[in-house]
Amino acid sequence: MSLAVAYTRTNDGINAPQVSVEVDLSHGLPGFSIVGLPEAAVRESKDRVRSAIINSGFDFPNNRITVNLAPADHPKQGGRFDLPIAIGILAASRQIEQAALDQYEFIGELALGGELRSVKAVLPTAFAAHHTGRAILLPKANADEAGIIENALIFPCEHLKEVAAHLNHQQRIDYYERQSNAAEASRYDVDLSDVKGQFQAKRALEIAAAGGHHLLMVGPPGTGKTMLASRLSTILPEMTEQEALESASIASVSHQGFDPVAWSKRPFREPHHTASAVALVGGGAKVMPGEISLAHNGVLFLDELTEFKGPVLDVLREPLETGRIVLSRAARQADYPAQFQLVAAMNPCPQGLDCDQKERCQCTLEQQRRYRQRLSAPFLDRIDIQIDVPRMAHADLTRSEKAETSEQVRERVCAARERQQARQQQPNHLLNAKGVEAHCGLSKADDALLGQVLESFKLSARACHRILKVARTIADLDLSDKIKTAHLSEAVSYRAMDRQQ
Repeated sequence: MSLAVAYTRTNDGINAPQVSVEVDLSHGLPGFSIVGLPEAAVRESKDRVRSAIINSGFDFPNNRITVNLAPADHPKQGGRFDLPIAIGILAASRQIEQAALDQYEFIGELALGGELRSVKAVLPTAFAAHHTGRAILLPKANADEAGIIENALIFPCEHLKEVAAHLNHQQRIDYYERQSNAAEASRYDVDLSDVKGQFQAKRALEIAAAGGHHLLMVGPPGTGKTMLASRLSTILPEMTEQEALESASIASVSHQGFDPVAWSKRPFREPHHTASAVALVGGGAKVMPGEISLAHNGVLFLDELTEFKGPVLDVLREPLETGRIVLSRAARQADYPAQFQLVAAMNPCPQGLDCDQKERCQCTLEQQRRYRQRLSAPFLDRIDIQIDVPRMAHADLTRSEKAETSEQVRERVCAARERQQARQQQPNHLLNAKGVEAHCGLSKADDALLGQVLESFKLSARACHRILKVARTIADLDLSDKIKTAHLSEAVSYRAMDRQQ
């Protein structure tokens, strides 16, 4: 009898628990069985592994082969276990050296000829392997994805024969060398200077970026709401390496796959208004991440907000507060981060016209009220900044002006974020009740003014805190240690939907 152990990893959300591939060759009738909670694609690997070993010039053992994927309580899916199973069989049959297996982890799907094919969710696997001190042998097509982890030991392979030769010290595979072009990766194709006019909306966008606040824009079609939303990412601070790895890991395990070129850019997600609740928050049989997790550390833009179904929007209420989403299903549970910045846009009335122009809009006040009531009050409470985006005159659109670029605005945004980090170690929108009390104090006159606003608009305590957080951000942009009357008044002016109730 002969026993060999190779190491690999499965994926559990954005985590990658270790899996030991134990291969036992015993006497008896020839057979090949895989145990340890394998799903259908893993059970089918028996035929792929047998053909790959034979067509690569190795001997397939004429024994009873038992492969155990331990621990058994982790579900295993996909073709990622083909390579470690093949390596385990070759080691157990003494065709490769067993001593080398402890230094490596293996991942990859095998073609019938022995070629290695790419698999999904490689980044969490490579990250976990790096932290355990092991090198990883993987398909060459996945090398760029795993290579974003600095100082990781990665050996890209194209064929099973290459892996065996490397382990037998016959022909060593070269390390993967990370080639990074940070300037190209962080460059955006759009700029805030593209937007003509709309100075109040640009100001609101800057405040939202400086404090990480959620933003709702209300205006007729063609006023630049989508242009403004698509340029929010260009004025946000660059992601830290930890933030970039978190966002990249979510993309890696998702159906959309991973883009190694733009992995350091903040995500910008724009789901259609027909999206379901599961599409937004995630779920399904395999508990995949949804749009809110794919937008982690970036922007989630919901255009035509009132066309989304009410229950679909209401599932966003908890992740907007907590920054995480826990998906529980009968078979398994997944916890995905969802620290996104929500930007939404909607028309002022069912006809999509500017209701202040009575000669054009035929909606009654009751129709306008019902239209706005498609958004629940608890959902609107969680949106810090709500602004009107009016239609621009032709003269304003054609006027020649030197508008501020995204880089210029980003400098002020970064300065405000640095003040927040030095004061409270987090952006203003993440302040809890104690943080608001500690850092958003008002004078007696301003406190009385805020009380009048809350009473007039019948605002909740949550809306009160959000006004204070926005005022704190405005003060940070103004390089002020205290919130002044002008800061509070401007923050109150960004409650457009409250004024229209």
